[in-house]
Amino acid sequence: MSGPLQKFDFVVIGSGPAGQKAAIQAAKSGQRVAVIEREATVGGACVHSGTIPSKSLREQALRYRAAHSQSREKIELLDVPLCSLLAGVAETVAAHDRYMAAQLERNQITLLRGRANFRAPGLLSVRLPDGGNIDVMGERVVIATGSRPRAPNNITVDHEHVLDSDSILSLPYLPRNLLVSGSGVIASEYASMLAALGCHVVQVDRSPRPLAFLDAELTDCYLEELRGNGSDYLGGVELVSARFDGVCRIACRLSNGETLHVDKVLVASGRLANVDTLNLSAAGVELTARGHIAVDDEFATNVPGIYAAGDVIGPPALASVSMEQGRRAACHALGLMVNHDLGSGAPSGIYTIPEMATVGSDETTVRKHLGGAIVGRARFAEIARGQIAGSQRGLLKLVADADGRRVLGAQVVGDGAADLVHIAQMGIAAHFDVDTFIDNVFNFPTLAEAYRVAALDVARQRRTATSNVAVVAAVAELL
Repeated sequence: MSGPLQKFDFVVIGSGPAGQKAAIQAAKSGQRVAVIEREATVGGACVHSGTIPSKSLREQALRYRAAHSQSREKIELLDVPLCSLLAGVAETVAAHDRYMAAQLERNQITLLRGRANFRAPGLLSVRLPDGGNIDVMGERVVIATGSRPRAPNNITVDHEHVLDSDSILSLPYLPRNLLVSGSGVIASEYASMLAALGCHVVQVDRSPRPLAFLDAELTDCYLEELRGNGSDYLGGVELVSARFDGVCRIACRLSNGETLHVDKVLVASGRLANVDTLNLSAAGVELTARGHIAVDDEFATNVPGIYAAGDVIGPPALASVSMEQGRRAACHALGLMVNHDLGSGAPSGIYTIPEMATVGSDETTVRKHLGGAIVGRARFAEIARGQIAGSQRGLLKLVADADGRRVLGAQVVGDGAADLVHIAQMGIAAHFDVDTFIDNVFNFPTLAEAYRVAALDVARQRRTATSNVAVVAAVAELL
């Protein structure tokens, strides 16, 4: 059913990180912009069920870990209501929601509440909360509808006994033991933080290692911490079934024939793009084999004038990257200059315990594509700030080319990793020589000094390699 027609220069579907930035970029470029949001609040899953709530619980886990390490008596949190551990989150979310709504209003962006679906390219029907309809036409459209947890075919997620990442934080109490199915970012973040809070966690997945896309030295630290908290990771194993016994336990049958009995199950098997209600076929927009909207390097779909950004186009599905994708999608749609391709310049922060971050290329990639690499390491135990703060279990890896000159990547694990990695990000963007980190002064005591220590390690290996070449050349002359 069609309704009154509203025309705009630029229409964004979704108000999460990608949608908001796309809308603001377009508005600042002089466009008449509308944002269509189906929820009562703006911000998307990032604000309401993802980043902010989960990272708030993680902060509590870090405080608990610190208090527990300093106490002679065991501190028990399992009988504490989960809402107590999340105290203040509702206020934080509400404040962020008000800020984003005000930002849209300040930029004269029209916010339309309702569910959008395409009637034709550039023409949308919006179902309003009161049941009415309006038609919205946009010369350019950005789809930024985000994603939702993927439910496995063999497991029923009832949000009471078997939960997903949207419902895990609605538990009244922390479970005494928990099975986490999955090895990705969300599964590993929850597994590590709940283990740190005192839950006995068993994380299972067919992948031999958690977070398999990361440098193995980082995931070694993750596994060490997880097991140090009395939990474990079982690789090469899948959750086959999960059945509630009708009283208080869930029988979890694994692919290796083992059955585990736990209080709760968290299924974190990836996410699905929110595209099923958009009627994309009416616009002719194509999807990938995995159900994401297919886009090119400029975030353009196969239909002229329609773009997409954020989780709806697939990995890496990070809030920070989604924001930049949304901004760039708007720039490309409007023919504005964009400095460079996102490529490997965007950092990734994984908020497990311990925290991990990476930017640029890792050691394996550099060796494979360039034929060699020199890797400098700095352990936080070698850094004064690490010793003072009790953050001695961290590590920073600085990856340079085979000559040990140009910085190509960095991987960090430990407290403050997601902050520290930005120094390497700027170094890569500016094509820093490794010696730049040696020749400049870092505040003392700071964890940032790890860059100088790692760079000195690269220089040491560089000198050793040069000396070895000289010796070989001298021997060759004698022979």
